[in-house]
Amino acid sequence: MDNYAPTEDDARAVARRLVAARREARALPDYPGALPQTLDQGYACQDAAIALWGRPIAGWKVGLVPPDLQPRFGEERVVGPVFADAVQRPGPGERARFATIPGGFAAVEAEFVFRLGADAPADKRRYTAQEAADLADALLVGIELAGSPLPLINALGSAVVASDFGNNAGLVLGPEIPDWRRLDPAELRCETFVDGARVGEGGAGAIHGGLLAALAFALGRCAQRGYPLRAGALVTTGAATGIHDIRPGQHARVSFGRHGELHCEAVAALAAGPQA
Repeated sequence: MDNYAPTEDDARAVARRLVAARREARALPDYPGALPQTLDQGYACQDAAIALWGRPIAGWKVGLVPPDLQPRFGEERVVGPVFADAVQRPGPGERARFATIPGGFAAVEAEFVFRLGADAPADKRRYTAQEAADLADALLVGIELAGSPLPLINALGSAVVASDFGNNAGLVLGPEIPDWRRLDPAELRCETFVDGARVGEGGAGAIHGGLLAALAFALGRCAQRGYPLRAGALVTTGAATGIHDIRPGQHARVSFGRHGELHCEAVAALAAGPQA
């Protein structure tokens, strides 16, 4: 089954099962269909799931394809949608809430997040770092809420990650970083804590190729798929301190030093009610 190339009908069927599992807050012990063998096959499933989810997209998460898998997939990164109703902007002293699917996958990732200040040209498919920088309006701190009904989603590989919204469940957005264009990446540091214990440290320098390389990739890959980015779109750039598992009842804190800190609390997700 793993070597079977999924058809478009297969992709739509898998998308229906993944979306249903998310809506019902129900973990899936196994992948619900034929495993996608390429990123394009994974994105075909993602496209079908986006249509079924039926909610506006506020931006895109960018994740790294593991180095040992990059020759197989021919790409260094993978993208997934961040839906507008899953973006949280907690005020000072407030905690965001991370609804996690019991038995599924849930993790927090410290992120540096770009916001676009202008529409990207719809017909442009490749970007340099400088071209990406020219479109950026702001750089903010954030936490990606990584989540999926599939507990082993990362172990199943990047094509599977692509198929399930890029393993994204939301975004916690923090303050803008002043004068970010003038800062040395070494100055953009962060630490992640879960229940008070430090689980990771890093910063912009940990992002392969740099923050703007991640933005350039998202601009090009999304345009290739028919989703050219618009002014106001948010783009996460990668896990700056690593991927840190979290369970219901646990609290995560990410410190960005003088650029602020963010808090979120994991809670058990509940099944959504009937769609309107």
